[in-house]
Amino acid sequence: MKQTYSLHKITNTDEFGFNPADYSRFKFGDGPVAKAFGTALAKGFIEKHLLNESVKRQFVVISSPYAFVPTATFAMKNYFVFELNHWLAENDFPVVQEAKVHRTITYKEDYGNLDADKRLSLIANDSFHIDKDFLKNKSLIFLDDIRITGSHEKMIIKMLDEYKLTNDLFMLYYAELVNQEIPPNIENTLNYFKVKSIFDLDDIIKGEKFYINTRIVKYILNCDFVSFSVFIKDQTHSFIQNLYHMAIGNGYHTFDNYSRNLNYIKEYLFVNKPKFIVDGN
Repeated sequence: MKQTYSLHKITNTDEFGFNPADYSRFKFGDGPVAKAFGTALAKGFIEKHLLNESVKRQFVVISSPYAFVPTATFAMKNYFVFELNHWLAENDFPVVQEAKVHRTITYKEDYGNLDADKRLSLIANDSFHIDKDFLKNKSLIFLDDIRITGSHEKMIIKMLDEYKLTNDLFMLYYAELVNQEIPPNIENTLNYFKVKSIFDLDDIIKGEKFYINTRIVKYILNCDFVSFSVFIKDQTHSFIQNLYHMAIGNGYHTFDNYSRNLNYIKEYLFVNKPKFIVDGN
């Protein structure tokens, strides 16, 4: 049994049902927004699917696929689980378990700016993997922030079919594009609604709670060098170090268009930190 649930349905570009500026900040790692989104999605899911039904099997919650660096959905997933677990515990049901969908490649293209055919063509080169034995006799909740064309969902279904998994299945989204007359690149409008330049990231990174993710890592590494070099000198050593480790972990050191900014970070961390600090001041 497969069921799809989205908290917000996008039917026009004048009113999304949620704050697009918040969504943009969320996509670049804003923790408080991730908390609000995850909590709201869990409450909506409980009201729609659980209040009037018995929970027959333990849930496994699975965030959107990633290799080494999580997507923005991972932060939302944490708060979704907190809220859902609270309800499950209060009603004497087993709390959730978690699993990960592993993906084999990462790409430099901005997925949100592609049309439906290009999305499917790009993601078709990837492959998804999960521990199928861990999922036996459990209900699966696949979590993502937005559904635009359904390309990722098709890949998830393909993976489950290949593993011959027949679990009860919920595909959950914070938002879903339901008006097919709206082009898929509306996703990019939402992604960059609040973030117009690298300097718009500063208060997100230095905010109450920040979650590094693939989008912000790629955005920083792909920024023009002049802006990047000004921006990075105002960041903490801890952030720069984490940025470097995340970039290497996802294999971004093999991408030519990221090399100049990444090498600058590498030099700061391992070669010439004192000079970097003087120049920054």
